[in-house]
Amino acid sequence: MPTSSTPTLFPLSVPTLPIQGENARFPVRRIWCVGQNYAEHSREMGSNPDRDPPFFFSKPADAVTQNSVLPFPPQTDNLHPEVELVVAIGSGGADISPDTALSHIYGYAVGLDMTRRDLQATAKKTGRPWSLAKGFDASCPVSAIKPASHTPALTHSAITLTVNGEIRQSGKIDDMIWSIPEIISALSRSVRLEAGDLIMTGTPAGVSRIVKGDRLDAKCENIGELSLTYI
Repeated sequence: MPTSSTPTLFPLSVPTLPIQGENARFPVRRIWCVGQNYAEHSREMGSNPDRDPPFFFSKPADAVTQNSVLPFPPQTDNLHPEVELVVAIGSGGADISPDTALSHIYGYAVGLDMTRRDLQATAKKTGRPWSLAKGFDASCPVSAIKPASHTPALTHSAITLTVNGEIRQSGKIDDMIWSIPEIISALSRSVRLEAGDLIMTGTPAGVSRIVKGDRLDAKCENIGELSLTYI
């Protein structure tokens, strides 16, 4: 039976994110994403924004990036950024109750769920998985994590995305269909959450195509911001 001293075939690095005000870094275990958690975005995607049970998809941990310049991804002519509040889990659990969910949070960040929309549309039409539309290289730019202990109540915080200085997306955290505690609770009924998991909580309306040379500025009030350019 393998032990901790058993050599591996080759070393693997663990993706990490910086933490505001700390020298330590946050190791990323898994990335979970909530689909269509803002009513207006749900409508623009052709779905019903009622409070149906939330659905989730995932990205690989090494999709996270903090690079300020990114190569335009291959196999797409319809790349969409989706600005989102990111929840960083600090302690794990299964069947977490909404009443205790906030105690499992280490901190928050702002991130972009980059989506190859043309690949996603084809996958939806053929009934195939979205993996290559959502989980490609560098498809999850994320800011430094702000510890929850240093974060005020986020209910009315604004979240925005500008492209080349023009606002594309704008909303507030309390526009979410499912709240942060509800999201954590729902996800923990399907998988056991562990420290290091990231949860992307959905995006406001306004998603649209970007092209090479575009500058993206994402911001979540009271949390942080990130900026990047595609070449």
